[in-house]
Amino acid sequence: MNDNASLALGATRAGFGGLPQRLVQDGVVEHAAMLDAVNAARERKTNVVTQLVTSGVAAARDIALAASNEFGAPLFDLDAMNVDLECVRLVNDKLLAKHRVLPLFRRGKRLFLAVADPTDLHAFEEIRFHTSLNVEAVVVDDDKLQKAIDKALEQVDTQMAELGGDDVDLEALEIGTDESELDDKLGRDDVEDAPIVRFVNKVMLDAIRKGASDIHFEPFEKIYRVRLRMDGVLKEIAQPPVQLAPKLCARLKVMSRLDIAERRVPQDGRIKMKLSKTRAIDFRVSTCPTLFGEKIVLRILDPAQAALGIDSLGYEPFQKVLFEKYLAKPQGMILVTGPTGSGKTVSLYTGLHILNREDTNISTAEDPAEINLPGVNQVNVNPKVGLTFAAAMRAFLRQDPDVIMVGEIRDLETAEIAIKAAQTGHLVLSTLHTNDAPSTLTRMIDMGVKPYAIATSVSLIIAQRLARRLCPHCKQPADIPKEALLKEGFSEMEVAQGSIKIFAPKGCSNCTDGYKGRVGIYQVLPVTEAIARIILALGSALEIAAQAAKEGVWDLRRAGLEKVKNGLTSLQEVNSITVD
Repeated sequence: MNDNASLALGATRAGFGGLPQRLVQDGVVEHAAMLDAVNAARERKTNVVTQLVTSGVAAARDIALAASNEFGAPLFDLDAMNVDLECVRLVNDKLLAKHRVLPLFRRGKRLFLAVADPTDLHAFEEIRFHTSLNVEAVVVDDDKLQKAIDKALEQVDTQMAELGGDDVDLEALEIGTDESELDDKLGRDDVEDAPIVRFVNKVMLDAIRKGASDIHFEPFEKIYRVRLRMDGVLKEIAQPPVQLAPKLCARLKVMSRLDIAERRVPQDGRIKMKLSKTRAIDFRVSTCPTLFGEKIVLRILDPAQAALGIDSLGYEPFQKVLFEKYLAKPQGMILVTGPTGSGKTVSLYTGLHILNREDTNISTAEDPAEINLPGVNQVNVNPKVGLTFAAAMRAFLRQDPDVIMVGEIRDLETAEIAIKAAQTGHLVLSTLHTNDAPSTLTRMIDMGVKPYAIATSVSLIIAQRLARRLCPHCKQPADIPKEALLKEGFSEMEVAQGSIKIFAPKGCSNCTDGYKGRVGIYQVLPVTEAIARIILALGSALEIAAQAAKEGVWDLRRAGLEKVKNGLTSLQEVNSITVD
């Protein structure tokens, strides 16, 4: 029997397997030294490779070479690697420390892990479970691995801290419950379930960092999906194991102060995430029971949006002048219309921010209050106890208001009270769900409001949409024939002069599919005497639109084409949100 065979037999008898056996066979570590290292590692609950390196029994490079040759795993030098921090975030810090592994990069559904021992199947299985990705080993030097893990985690924490200041705390979520209440609701094991807690917190922080407006947690039969709505488009960012769906749901519901035992009916709640001493983000939470569990959607409400100012919203100069003119009036009604997600709330809050002065009493009734505005008296309506929009407005009128904002006019009672307030010396701001400004007036008539009341109270209507903004780094000129430009709605003069330069999306590392951010498209319609006469004569929305066009009011299509002409968005985007 040769020496290698004797070593292999001795290793097998000693209970060695995997990498230790290979190291003994190759003569990298003596049999007795390996036996001591295995026993020491078992006692100290550490990795055998780490024990060998720290005790000086074998060099980290020799162990890595042997492991790579034996198991066919590629050998990488961590000093020459750029670690993908997005991949590091996929795995909980405690798992990285427990198994001493480091996610390096991702290719589709494959996650490549830097390891010193490629035979640690338990580590691969656990990380595969928590990430729903196929794990592949990359062998690295053990003495470099721990330093790389510490550096990567430090960079991740630094990036999170930069989001809101130096004192960001991943656990600093004001959920309105004390520790004992958490224990009663979830049980101690779930409270300390770090993977769940940190996964939810990181998803929320990543959504803020990426400028998302909504987070969707969606359970299905065989998968669990997390998506972000960025620039109006949903993008999948993670697929946690479907077995974690109940824990993720419970965590979100406790943070939102919802009843975790109630799974049969929808619920609404709120979460406050404190990023720093001066900045906090609110999340409006909605749950809905589906076939395979509760879908949870978080709407991100950033108070900083209300303070951006009217110049950042995308109004054309003459539209901005009209908005500010009617905001300055002591009475009347300003209505903002559009579908869900069109930016109505930001427009209203921008107006309130302009009006919010020491000498002005402002009260709002909302369902719920989305952005906290210091200096504004905000009320959440609660129909269950009789606090409806109408009831809140009646109370406001007894409290000497100057400005009233009602979140939405949904019924005749609310509309009539709002109109009376606008007719009696108050400025009223509200929203309606209509397609454009002219149809808003006919919609109110359909609700039962008297035409003369509309004509004498409504002063300005703003219809709006949000268009994705072209990425300034990669947008490219688009060659469109003149005939096509005329068909799209550009004037013959604009086309003949050749002043139109259309851009199209391309896509780069700075954007999403060629777009980054959004810009508002507006139709700003003052209710003039001529339009008031059409309302009194029970005219149609088409008649109102025709008169508005004569008075120089741009419809949404015309406003969108102007954004295209200025290179802010693409023709495809305007076609998708406006009617030709």
